[in-house]
Amino acid sequence: MDMTALLLLAFGALGIISSNSAVAIAALVLVLLRVTKLQQVFPWLEKNGLTIGIIVLTIGIMAPLASGKYNWHTLGGLFLHWKSLLAIAVGIGVAYLGGRGASYMSGEPTIVAGLLLGTVIGVAFFKGVPVGPLIAAGILSVLVGKT
Repeated sequence: MDMTALLLLAFGALGIISSNSAVAIAALVLVLLRVTKLQQVFPWLEKNGLTIGIIVLTIGIMAPLASGKYNWHTLGGLFLHWKSLLAIAVGIGVAYLGGRGASYMSGEPTIVAGLLLGTVIGVAFFKGVPVGPLIAAGILSVLVGKT
């Protein structure tokens, strides 16, 4: 087996060990694509995967609104409490960092493995949640001065 497949298997194992099902499933799907010689899919995934993932994530975030869980009264109350206003500000900041991170990751693909490994370590040893690679890349882009 080639080194890339072994690296993907290692990420899959780390995902399983750290209970990070997203990393485990992603790594194992990529290994399957690689060993079944479906590598022609990789350029398409590289080009569209992040966008598709963001769309699915946004659907998940907006689902409570679509299901009627939040009404106009609840949404109107967002602007009346300091915690809600702070949440809006933090949401804006995180979206900004995520945008920077997406640009930085596509311009500097060598950092992706490091960000992924850091995320897996954060989940495995610090009880983190695996939602941070884009934000981490955004923070990294601010720290290294890249846009």
